[in-house]
Amino acid sequence: MRNKVICLCTGVFLCLGRVRAEVAIRVGHFPNITHAQALVGLANGAFQKTLGDVKIEVRTFTAGPSEIEALFAKALDLVYIGPGPAINGFVKSGGELVVIAGACSGGASLVVRNDLPIKDPADFRGKRIASPQLGGTQDIALRRWLKEHGLAPVEKGGDVRVLPMSNADQLTLFVQKKLDGAWAPEPWAARLVVEGQGRVYLDERTRWPRRQFAATVILVRKKFLSEHPRLVEKWLAAHVDVTAWIKKNPALARALIHQEIKRITTQSLPDAVIAQAWDRLEFTADPLSSSLTRNADSAYELGFLGRRKPDLSGLVDLKPLSKVLLAKGRPPIAP
Repeated sequence: MRNKVICLCTGVFLCLGRVRAEVAIRVGHFPNITHAQALVGLANGAFQKTLGDVKIEVRTFTAGPSEIEALFAKALDLVYIGPGPAINGFVKSGGELVVIAGACSGGASLVVRNDLPIKDPADFRGKRIASPQLGGTQDIALRRWLKEHGLAPVEKGGDVRVLPMSNADQLTLFVQKKLDGAWAPEPWAARLVVEGQGRVYLDERTRWPRRQFAATVILVRKKFLSEHPRLVEKWLAAHVDVTAWIKKNPALARALIHQEIKRITTQSLPDAVIAQAWDRLEFTADPLSSSLTRNADSAYELGFLGRRKPDLSGLVDLKPLSKVLLAKGRPPIAP
């Protein structure tokens, strides 16, 4: 009888061991230079090394709203994403999605055709200007800029045709001269310049204090965070280390990012594109919370967050990141 009990207990412990080993984290990101930490850390094994036996399941996306839908469906746990969709996801989920770190600052520009005499905001009247997706980060930035200069999209009674479309379609139509400009993230802004013979009319960094604004943040399901706090902290620890490695080894990082983008998209980027895009980016774990608030205000004013101004007091949770930074002997990031 005693042997049977021992065997039974052993079987239970083995079963529990298998359950623990099968814990996974499901991560989403773009094959995009602004999601550099995801590309580098997954490629060089930094995340897997820090997480140990935890399985990492990865999905790639080309638009933030699609990542939000996957989070709502509980098909993902953590994503690298732009601030626009992150804020929208927080609001629509009733606070069930929260920002826990930053990844990238900068990396967005308004690029126009070089053969057009566009010098002042008034010159955009009657023009066809693209953004990656309706309600996305660059779409909000474009519409806010138009509004500030007394311009408006055609559907709002203005005379600027704002055309949300994929970045790849932007480049194709730009080359064909069927688009006059685009507010695009890197490396697509650089591609419009290098491959599309365009020029940067406006580097978005010039519109922000200290030339810093959140381009990519880390968003997590709050339930996953509460159920697996140590796992999320380990991910953030690796994220911080990868960020430091990228900044210390820019040439190696650029080569690895280039390699991963080519592997995922089957398309190679010209060295000139990577170099130009890199110069307009800053990699940081700071979510730059004040820029998120300003983005949210713009999204609300433009009608993307409903009729009632949302309460964003719980949008950013820096406690896990602060714990990680303190463990590494670094000061926490101020809210």
